[in-house]
Amino acid sequence: MKKIFVNSESWQTRVAVLRNDKLQDIYFDSNSKIELERSFFKGKVVKVLPGIQTAFVEIGQSKAGFLHITEIDRALATEKLTELIEEDDVAAQEKVLKSIKKSMVIEKILKAGDEILVQVLKEPVYEKGAKLTTCFAIPGKFIVLMPNIPQIGVSKKIENREERSKLKKTLASLLNEKMGAIVRTTAEGRKEKDLKKDLGFLISTWNSILKKFKRARVGEQIHEDLPITIRVIREHLDEDVESIVTDKKEAYDAIRKFVKYFMPEQINKVKYFDIFPPIFEKFNIDNQIVKALQKKVELRSGGSLIIETTEAMSVIDVNTGKFTGKGNMEETILQTNLEAAEEVVTQLRLRNIGGLIVIDFIDMYTSANKQKLFRFLEKTLKERDKYQSVILKISEFGLVQMTRKRSGKTLVQQLTKVCPTCHSTGFINSDATISYNILKQFKADCIRHNLKGSVILTTSSQVFNFLIQKEYISILNLEKELECKIILENDHSFNAEQYKTNKVES
Repeated sequence: MKKIFVNSESWQTRVAVLRNDKLQDIYFDSNSKIELERSFFKGKVVKVLPGIQTAFVEIGQSKAGFLHITEIDRALATEKLTELIEEDDVAAQEKVLKSIKKSMVIEKILKAGDEILVQVLKEPVYEKGAKLTTCFAIPGKFIVLMPNIPQIGVSKKIENREERSKLKKTLASLLNEKMGAIVRTTAEGRKEKDLKKDLGFLISTWNSILKKFKRARVGEQIHEDLPITIRVIREHLDEDVESIVTDKKEAYDAIRKFVKYFMPEQINKVKYFDIFPPIFEKFNIDNQIVKALQKKVELRSGGSLIIETTEAMSVIDVNTGKFTGKGNMEETILQTNLEAAEEVVTQLRLRNIGGLIVIDFIDMYTSANKQKLFRFLEKTLKERDKYQSVILKISEFGLVQMTRKRSGKTLVQQLTKVCPTCHSTGFINSDATISYNILKQFKADCIRHNLKGSVILTTSSQVFNFLIQKEYISILNLEKELECKIILENDHSFNAEQYKTNKVES
């Protein structure tokens, strides 16, 4: 069973989703944070690059967003290509429509200076700007409205054919011919009036976006998704949720209002706890968040995962650790790998890791066990992870290569920043390396400024101690080489790599 906890403070809101008391998802929001994903902007095309079929669009952020040809809907392409054609020139319009169906090229659709409505598909990542789209999607509780894509789809997790057909027909009767929608898993078993209510809300939202676009300034955000608390409730509230617990009266009232409107039968699950210690501490959520930032993840059996993430990919290494098992070695390895596969899915979701992922499982000799592990990982991803992933078969080296859809920042990016000392390498220079670098720079200073007589070298305490204990002979040799007397001093206020050269005035 799942539980949802909402901790609201004046500076930050945190929402945690737990499954069997284990942290599954964690969300953060603060007054100073600007969330772009799913937001709509009035954008202005600043550059079109035909070579990579991409347009860069100014949306009022530090970096321009990028819009690829695959994210331009046909309705926009048709509008842009036919806007100079006379309304009664049917032949010319048909010719344009045929060319669009055959192929679309971005330089014929957009040009620098065009003002367009765009939606942020993905948050900026590292040095990349936001990924944009004109294939709009507005999520509701039971439906995702696609206002300019006239197609109807049903979630793959709804497996009953009759239910799928029924939901599709219901949607078709409620939508106009220019709109489309995706039926979400939560719509299974819902009455037509529930879908109609949700759809009405989404269409009203879309009409509001269109009105705001006409009077908005370039770069202005004209629509953003629901607040984080309500958004999480929208995404996660289903029959599997046991309770929704919040420690703020305002949040409690807002959640009850939303649940009462869309799923009134679930209203009794919303609870208000004004307790001490705070709910994230009481229910061991804070501790689980800290562990989710660590590289090493302990498994119940005694094995472990080591998770390393770079800009290019993420690598997960599986170790047996203290687990020895009760059967033969192959069975022990299989059990560790199966447990690790389940934990990998949990960690990918919790840490919000996307892109290219390589998992180094423990080598197994039998192909039957490799197949069993692959099918288990594939099944677990499908059942427990809402984001799309593609997995390749286990290689001869026991590696699984997979991709997972990126969505926003990883947990590490949200809660940490680059170390100013190691610059995210995870290492700092040893005392020896720092000391030798300082000696090289000191020698260059003396030669460059022709320093003779007595020269003071001031360093940090750790470098000072290293030089007098390990490199005293080197200092004497350097004095002979430079023809000067070197006086070592230490300054407790200096950082490790800081030093100063001073000539002693006679």
